[in-house]
Formats: sequence, C-alpha cells, structure tokens
Amino acid sequence: MRVEERFLKYISFDSKSDTCSKSCPSTPGQLEFAKYLKKELEEVGLTDVTLDENGYLMAKLPSNVIREVVTIGFISHMDTAPDMYGKVDNPKIVRAYDGGDIVLDEGGEYILSPVDFPELLNYKGMDIVTTDGTTLLGADDKAGLAEIVTAMEHLLSNPEIEHGEIMIGFTPDEEIGRGANLFDVNKFGAKYAYTMDGGEVGELEYENFNAAGVKINIAGRNVHPGSAKGKMINALSIAMEIDSMLPKTSRPEYTDKYEGFYHLVELKGEPESAYMEYIVRDHDKVKFEDKKIEIKRVVEHINSRYGQERVKLEVEDQYYNMREKIEPVMEVVEVAKRSMDELGIEAKVKPIRGGTDGARLSYMGLPCPNIFTGGHNFHGRFEYIPIQSMEKAVEVIVRICENYAKL
Repeated sequence: MRVEERFLKYISFDSKSDTCSKSCPSTPGQLEFAKYLKKELEEVGLTDVTLDENGYLMAKLPSNVIREVVTIGFISHMDTAPDMYGKVDNPKIVRAYDGGDIVLDEGGEYILSPVDFPELLNYKGMDIVTTDGTTLLGADDKAGLAEIVTAMEHLLSNPEIEHGEIMIGFTPDEEIGRGANLFDVNKFGAKYAYTMDGGEVGELEYENFNAAGVKINIAGRNVHPGSAKGKMINALSIAMEIDSMLPKTSRPEYTDKYEGFYHLVELKGEPESAYMEYIVRDHDKVKFEDKKIEIKRVVEHINSRYGQERVKLEVEDQYYNMREKIEPVMEVVEVAKRSMDELGIEAKVKPIRGGTDGARLSYMGLPCPNIFTGGHNFHGRFEYIPIQSMEKAVEVIVRICENYAKL
C-alpha cells in the first residue's frame, strides 16, 4: 500500500481519546483501531505482533544481517485529540495545489487560506489532504502510523536493504498525557527509538517542555447582592485576581521558542465556588521550578488576605525535558540528522513546545527523539498534510534503519 492509501484508511477510524475516562485505552474506538493495525502488521509480514489489554501494540522486523546491529524502534500514537470529532468521513485531496484558498466545506464557511496559514505556499504543486472542516484530520498521529507501517513494508519488499532488528510500538492516549503510562520498555527491547509525531518536513526534536498541571479550588461566600457589602466573597472574582497576579507576558500567546508559560485551560464556577486549571511549561528546569513557586506564592498571598484557606492548590509534575537523557547518547540524533542530509532534507533541530511519548520514554530508559510526519495545524479543523511530506517521512525511516546497519 502507498502511504496515502494507508493514511486515508486510518483516518476513517474514530480513535479520539477521552480525558474523563479512567480506562486504558480511554475509548473503545482506540482498541478497535489497534485490532485493525495488529492484523495489518501481521499481513505485512512483521513478527512477534502483540496487542495487550491496555491497547499497546508492538511488533518486530527481524534483522536481515548476520553482524550485530543496535536494535532501534519507531513509535506513534493511535489516538486523536479530544478537541474535535476525529473520524474523517469526507477527506479532501487537493491535487497539484495552486497556491490559492482551499474551501473545505460545501457552504464555504471554512477556508484554508495562505493568508491565515502562509506556510501553505511551501506546498504549491503538491497533493494536500484536508477534512471538510467538520472534524480533525488526525494526521497527529495517524500520519506517523502510516509512515512507519509503509516503511516496514518497503524494507520487507526490498531485502537488499540491510538493517538490524527494528521494533514498532503504537500507543493509546498520548493526546491526554497517558501514552507512556503502561509502555513496557523491557518488552520493547530497543536501545533507541524515534517518535514519528512532529510537524513539517525536517523537524528533529530532542528538547521539550518540563510540564506541570495545576488545579485550584476556590471557596467563596455567596450573599444576596442587595445586602452583600462586607459579607460576599465572590469566588469568581478571586479567580480573576489570581490570574491577574501571574505575569501577563508569560502566557502562550506572548511566548515562543524557549520561553515558558502559564496557560489557563479551564475556569468555571459561581460566586459560591470556582475551579481553575493551569498547565505550567518551561524548557529550563530552574525557570520551571520558579514558575511553580510563583503560583504557590500567589495562592498564599490570596489566602493571607482573607485570613483563611479559601484557595486550595494542587501542583503535579507531568513530564520533563528529555534533553537531559538524550545528550549523553547524541548519536541517536546524529543518525537521524545524517539520514535527512543524505536525502536532501534540511534537518530543523528545534525544541518542542509541548511533549511527546518520547519525553516520558526517555526517562523510562528509552532515549527517544521526535521526527516529523509532515502535518500542519494539528488539533483543529484546518489541519492538513501534503502526501509528498508523508513520503519523505517514509524515506527518512528507511534511511535511518540503513544507517544503523552501517555503524
């Protein structure tokens, strides 16, 4: 199968994850998709194909050389983000894109335009896959899945390409931060791995945010507004005060590159009680710790003003910058970079302003940088991916396998 054909099949599955679910995988659709993938991996010719009860799918491409070669792996996630409906019933393929607006829906309400997304112009003449504007496309990360399977199929069909043992791992629930929770690193058995979960062609990432989640519960006192003077304590007003005390310039909309942020992701309540949720991010470990200290200081200040603990704070670390685990084994980055160079792809080494399964896995003993899939505008209706970019990703996977066999 071509990577295009495979990708279009994968996006027809509803595998959206669910933050409210406590099960693993968090949705039954992910397990159904995993069963389909298991059958496909077996039909392609991979060995030791296993799917456990938690939705983790693994397989092996045996080495075709006698000499000892480092075992490497490729990993992608099967779920799509909960932001929008993820099953694509009506994909659009714009052949030989001409550089103009792409109207996604019949009514013309949703338009993918280079005015809003200027990087579209980089793909003039290419074939672009989009949705009809009513769903996610799911290139994050079904493009990664399609690219890995297609690369393995290519290696099996071309035995003259020498490679060592290659492990494949597909995970559930990455989009809700649980993708690495039950990943069995020892069973996987690779020395190094790569997540295929990046964006535009050339992306190669081995740095990511340090991340924490913050939950704030606020107890107010509600009194009829006509007689509230000196009595009412409005929990919603306290919530706004807390947010105003955090640096405005340290919000996502004011930051880029290595700059961290506080991001208010949820605010709900009424005068009697309110709830706030933040994510805190920074690449620098010291600045990350400082941000957590600052939010604690703000809460302590609010509580001191009201003379009691009206605000309760929970801070939980989520993942850390994988750079600390990758730098001692930089050959894992250098092999990927060299593979791209040999294919005429400019390697764009940059920090991830987010996290991947690879960040967690790196701290679990599996150094795991991240490589592009070719997609853009993940997690929204304007998501798109050029077919030629997916083909480039397949080439990179194959070349990485070749280059490890030459070490």
